[in-house]
Amino acid sequence: MTAPTDRNIVANAPQRTAVQAAPRRGWTWRRRSAIPGFGLTMGVTLAILSCIVLIPLSAVILRSAGQGPADFLSAAFSERAFTAYRLSFGAALVAALINGLFGLPTAWAMVRYQFPGKAAVNAIIDLPFALPTAVAGIALASLYAENGWVGGLLAPLGVKVAYTPLGVIIALTFIGLPFVVRTLEPVMRDLSHDVEEAAASLGASRLDTILRVIMPSLAPAWVTGFAMAFARGVGEYGSVIFIAGNMPYKSEIAPLLIIIELEQYDYAGAAAIAVVMLLVSFAMLFVINAIQAYARRFA
Repeated sequence: MTAPTDRNIVANAPQRTAVQAAPRRGWTWRRRSAIPGFGLTMGVTLAILSCIVLIPLSAVILRSAGQGPADFLSAAFSERAFTAYRLSFGAALVAALINGLFGLPTAWAMVRYQFPGKAAVNAIIDLPFALPTAVAGIALASLYAENGWVGGLLAPLGVKVAYTPLGVIIALTFIGLPFVVRTLEPVMRDLSHDVEEAAASLGASRLDTILRVIMPSLAPAWVTGFAMAFARGVGEYGSVIFIAGNMPYKSEIAPLLIIIELEQYDYAGAAAIAVVMLLVSFAMLFVINAIQAYARRFA
């Protein structure tokens, strides 16, 4: 037998490459992963999602579908319900904007600076997470009532906070601030100082550095914190009912109206109001997530 020459090796190389590169028969709808267990993990995920989220929401929708269209519209879009929607979603939106405005410098101070009492401030920011909402509502109502420490100072100026929509906004701002701060802090820690120094060395002012260098990097996290604060505010109940006053057509929130309908054994009416809140919340969160995805791609 003779050893293969270089010419034979070169001649056979394309054939071997063609055999190795030959496409496999059949097709697959997903790319193979080096980590096994996609089917099992996806099945567990869908099962948990169905049991915890989809099935209860489907039950609410089916409950509301048991009544006729006229009854559904009468219960879901009555003047009292519409006023409650406007207060719940409007106050949650205003509170989320306030938290987004003040949560950004708060997170910046906590990440970039060292000052006495920083640990105490850090714990106070997390206080709404651990504090029962009923306790927060009672504390805010006592503080902002006309005979309270803050309400007594505002009453001579003609500003009434407790038992008004303004009190609802304050309560939602209180419980929503940690969502914005804790979402921004990890991104700020990963933001390198070299980028700011490079912008300064190229002649950028401090304002230009903030607007063109820092803010684009923080925008996706800021939108995420805003969405979380807004979602928490829409469904908040315990901390609001004590300071809102719960007056129909004035300071009554939609979750409280659902509770009132349930106490009156009007389950179909409560389900109708819940479906409207579900659809509006899903639509607004979908838009916010789309904006967040665009901001992340832009960043």
